[in-house]
Amino acid sequence: MSKSATNNEWVVLGEVGRVHGLQGWLKLISFTAPIENILDYSQFHAVIKGNSTELEIDDHRRQNKALLVHFKGYDDPETARLLTGTELAIATEKLPQLESGEFYWHQLEGLEVVNQHGQRFGRVSHLLETGANDVLVVAADSDSIDDRERLIPYLRDSVVSEIDLEDETIRVNWEADFLD
Repeated sequence: MSKSATNNEWVVLGEVGRVHGLQGWLKLISFTAPIENILDYSQFHAVIKGNSTELEIDDHRRQNKALLVHFKGYDDPETARLLTGTELAIATEKLPQLESGEFYWHQLEGLEVVNQHGQRFGRVSHLLETGANDVLVVAADSDSIDDRERLIPYLRDSVVSEIDLEDETIRVNWEADFLD
């Protein structure tokens, strides 16, 4: 998911979960893969009760399969609880550069999906991680050939033939009546 704020583009990397313990520690819900990649960043843009602010992770640890974090200045459960549900974002220019032909999910969201016959299916609303391969969830819009939501496997070269960020288009080898 990406967000825009004051001429910067933001990408949400995680969300603050529930309070853990008595010293302001919180569960961190990471949207990165692997989940520890979120810890490559210590400062995040956040909106708390309508106010834009910066949050800084000053300590972290792993507990079983979960990440626990402590934010600077949030030293007790009552104060830390104010952060629960807060999305943590960074400016997109802080993300590592990808190899040619690789894309972040947030870059694909909102792109128009067109098949090999020029039929417009709609726009990518989000992606799903299924284990075998990622899946584009394509929501119909006013320019679509119908009002169906489509789940299209994100398989480069076999199903997804071209991604054009400038043209905001994904071209797919996918028939309109697949999975009817």
